[in-house]
Amino acid sequence: MTMSVEDIVPPSNDKWHAHAAKRFASPFTGQRFDRIDVDAMMLSHAAVISGYTINDFYTKPELGAACVANASEMYDLIPMTHWYFSLPWVAEMGAEVEFQPLLPPVVKKPNITDLEMVDKLEVPDLKEMENGFTGQLMTRAQDYIQKATPDKFVPMTYTSDLTGGGAQLCGIENFIMWTMTERDAAHKLTEKFTEVAVNGAELMAKRYGSAFISTGSVLANNDIFSDTDVEELSAKYLRKFVDRSLRKGAGPQVLYHLCGNHETDYKVFKDRLVFTPFTIMHAGYMGREVFPSDVLIKEFGGIATIMGSVDTKIMILPNPKRVYEQAKEQLLRGRDSKNGYILGTACELPPDSYPANVFALVQAARDYGTYGSW
Repeated sequence: MTMSVEDIVPPSNDKWHAHAAKRFASPFTGQRFDRIDVDAMMLSHAAVISGYTINDFYTKPELGAACVANASEMYDLIPMTHWYFSLPWVAEMGAEVEFQPLLPPVVKKPNITDLEMVDKLEVPDLKEMENGFTGQLMTRAQDYIQKATPDKFVPMTYTSDLTGGGAQLCGIENFIMWTMTERDAAHKLTEKFTEVAVNGAELMAKRYGSAFISTGSVLANNDIFSDTDVEELSAKYLRKFVDRSLRKGAGPQVLYHLCGNHETDYKVFKDRLVFTPFTIMHAGYMGREVFPSDVLIKEFGGIATIMGSVDTKIMILPNPKRVYEQAKEQLLRGRDSKNGYILGTACELPPDSYPANVFALVQAARDYGTYGSW
């Protein structure tokens, strides 16, 4: 007999949620309630620790969302349930997404194979997107969250990387080559993918109301591009995407996730991005080390809530004390940020992370992020 999602996860604890919701809101309301919150950037780890697979998380969004809600409560993380799809909107632009048994989905092969195809690429309208591959997965997840756990429902529009989304259509290696030899084509791809992302934001806002905008710069980082290229190929499109999405009814909360190495290019974002009173700024790495919270605060602390990073690589190592100590260091560097601080991981919590390591993150937040104790 096939079990429903409700038969798999225990009911939510209303008392926990009320407390966690007040805690999460405190940086944006100028309050100091309980302790600094922890966002472990939970995706398929929630399914894996519940006995399911990475494939289950992505192909069964209702199950994936239920597992995230349960894991967030179990670990005492942020109280909103978000289901992230790893390749948003590329299928709507003609790419074939292939699910993997033990990995996140991938683009099977590039659908843009020459420069002329870039000019012919069409941007789908809202109806096409709602009925499309990504739209169906995202709305299934959000419909489930809204119905099953409405107190944990915050509508979300998610486009992880505008530059990388466009690059997926022609292949990452080809796109990087085009940035050097056919810059106009690289811009056109990113421009068109940005238009699709804006339509996705409008779709979610019209269907559910004001939607949390989650975006960032992944492919465009200092491991691949110069600061100038990051500004030109990523930051300016992020500004366009967020500005137009806000005008379409999305927001007002915005998360900017600078994934990977942003050793020097982080400085190009401050004057380019759109900041609301509910913006969260997050950067993963500075070179090979996690991005120091105090450096992020110096640049963005006056205009955004700062999210500090713990290295995702150490989340899969059997050493919770190491996680605890790195979290402690980041908390001490960041907990006094003017507009509040959140403790997070540098990117998605790896699916095979040890639960003890996630508990270590939260324990560090309790020990060194409890308000009134410093």
